[in-house]
Amino acid sequence: MVVRSRYDEVVDFYVDGFDGVEDPVSRALLSLLGPVEGLRVLDVACGHGRITRELARAGASRPTVGVDSSAALLGQARQVEQDRPLGIRYLHADAASQSWLDETGFDAVTCHYGLSDIDDLDGALRGVSAALRPGGRFVFSILHPCFPGGQDVSGSWPAAGSYYDEGFWTADSALSTLRRQVGANHRMLNTYVNALQRHDLRLDEVAEPRPDDSWAVRVGPAVARHPVQFVARCVRA
Repeated sequence: MVVRSRYDEVVDFYVDGFDGVEDPVSRALLSLLGPVEGLRVLDVACGHGRITRELARAGASRPTVGVDSSAALLGQARQVEQDRPLGIRYLHADAASQSWLDETGFDAVTCHYGLSDIDDLDGALRGVSAALRPGGRFVFSILHPCFPGGQDVSGSWPAAGSYYDEGFWTADSALSTLRRQVGANHRMLNTYVNALQRHDLRLDEVAEPRPDDSWAVRVGPAVARHPVQFVARCVRA
């Protein structure tokens, strides 16, 4: 099956603009995940491998596995792995299909910003649940479903719509540089929570990390008063 991704067209932009793990959301995701030394870890929607590499550097057992639908981003990830090996295995697949899932019993699964890019949420969470051992952790981050946006930055739903209007859409605000190009699936918070429950992923702890000061300056104080990111840890029942 041919697997394509909206990110195949924006590889250079994405790699240049979204790398490293020092931002508040990446730090919150890794903090909720906790120590991974010696654990079998899977990174879903791994992109060019920025979180996958951090997991491997933190001592996750080899191979640390990453899966993504973008062949172009995985090409970048594999090149870094070839140049500076960390024991990572990258898989090109639709994470919602489960056709790639040849291993189970992972101790932890991460998904950094990927769930809103995946059109089939139930399929993706079904795969996460199947990959995890009972008691294993699933940690994910998303744009906060309740973030309303502002004059120059798009919120979680189209400006002409409302929080209750779920579906795929493309942003148009000046500061929403990535979502203008690849769009996103807006889902209400209860949609995420109920889907997690359906697939035996029990919410354990959540975080709403405050953006750094430079972001607040860019968007203005009125926008910065709202929650922007949502990070959660679930446990496989």
